[in-house]
Amino acid sequence: MESAMNFFIENRDAVFIFVLAVFVGFEVIGHVPSILHTPLMSGSNALSGICIIGGIIVMGTASGDDIAAMILGFFAVVFGTYNVVGGFVVTDRMLEMFKKKPKEGKSKK
Repeated sequence: MESAMNFFIENRDAVFIFVLAVFVGFEVIGHVPSILHTPLMSGSNALSGICIIGGIIVMGTASGDDIAAMILGFFAVVFGTYNVVGGFVVTDRMLEMFKKKPKEGKSKK
């Protein structure tokens, strides 16, 4: 418990900024109109792509005996890839809803 308090005291500015960023993020995302969800998903995919690149860099520059860096880099790549693929699937399904469907019963002459 004492080590957690020491970490908080040493990094209180970073922790404070992180907590504020969480609240601002929830507030901003919660007030996005539904028409903007597709562009927002594309922006989220771009950020996840940056996380993938960061994970690859972390794993590439970690020394052989730094297991923690290798594990964190691996999870960053796996979860970032999962988020990007899922985002593209959801975006594709949303865009399919806006395509016009051909009317049945009318034949071309």
